[in-house]
Amino acid sequence: MAPKKDYYELLGVPRDASQDDIKKAFRKLAFQYHPDHNHHDGASDRFKEINEAYQVLSDAQKRAHYDHFGHMGTGRGFEGFDDFFGLGDIFDAFFSGATEARRRAPHPGADLHYQVELTFEEAAFGTEKRIDILRTAYCSRCQGKCGEPGTTQMKCPTCGGMGEVRRVHQSVFGRFVNRAVCDRCHGDGAVTSHPCTQCQGTGREKGVHTVKVTIPAGVSERFQIRLRGEGDAGTMGGNPGNLYINIAVRKHAFFVREGNNVIYELPVNFAQAALGDEVEVPTLEGKARLNIVPGTQTDTVLSLKGKGIPFLDRQGKGDQLVKIRVVTPDKLDDEQRKLFLELARSLGKGKSPDQSGKKIMDRLKKGLK
Repeated sequence: MAPKKDYYELLGVPRDASQDDIKKAFRKLAFQYHPDHNHHDGASDRFKEINEAYQVLSDAQKRAHYDHFGHMGTGRGFEGFDDFFGLGDIFDAFFSGATEARRRAPHPGADLHYQVELTFEEAAFGTEKRIDILRTAYCSRCQGKCGEPGTTQMKCPTCGGMGEVRRVHQSVFGRFVNRAVCDRCHGDGAVTSHPCTQCQGTGREKGVHTVKVTIPAGVSERFQIRLRGEGDAGTMGGNPGNLYINIAVRKHAFFVREGNNVIYELPVNFAQAALGDEVEVPTLEGKARLNIVPGTQTDTVLSLKGKGIPFLDRQGKGDQLVKIRVVTPDKLDDEQRKLFLELARSLGKGKSPDQSGKKIMDRLKKGLK
């Protein structure tokens, strides 16, 4: 007969290992070499050796005898393995949880997403919207209790109210326990003899729900609003999910947003740019007067303070920035052409306009209006 292997070497632990270390080592090796998991040749013999080592080293008195006298102190050999008791209980205690059923617990409902499209002005000043969403809610008939109104639930007769069933498998290597969710109550532990006729006993139903959404002033594209508890209903008493409102903003006919500022491009003619003018421009709040100083060039930016978009996180508003674009006329009538020719002669090449040039510009300004 081959000499027996050292128990500490079999479990891969030092001789001064604690009981926790010995238990962890046995659990790891037993799971690795158990015949139900390992079908290779020699796995069964290896499992027997590991179990024998553990039964000796996990007992303080047997371990002390083994430390002093070796294998002779245990009074056991491989041929005495059939006399070992408690193997099934040991493995059950360690590994029954490996396939342990998870009872149904309260679970929050799913979050929902909805996109709301706003006009440029609605995004700037805020608004209120009513939207219809399709969501799962607690059944309006049974209030999520799954049974017909007036009926009560009873303990599941299959699992005894535990929500899980235990199945014991007996083999030559011991007793193994598998836990599974009860297929009758689906983990609830309770059943009803009269399922709700509206939701067929599910406790939930889909339907259209109207939600009022307050859009704050100053929101922008891709801004998101969270409405707590307006998503799908939870299960087993879990909290409902949230509803996320995603903002989309339609483009404006002539305004462009830049942060909290509003950009507006103002076309002016040569005369207005050269001589200056006071004009009326549109803003988000109506018309406003804007002064164009003489000699204004293309791409000059003038500012209307406080005429922009409100800030979300503080008081105040951005500005309206008016970008000047000097327009070159592509068509001239006879009078306008005559005036431009006079102006050209008056200005000459590389000269500043004199008094006569200014008079021509005044006439030209009137002609271009």
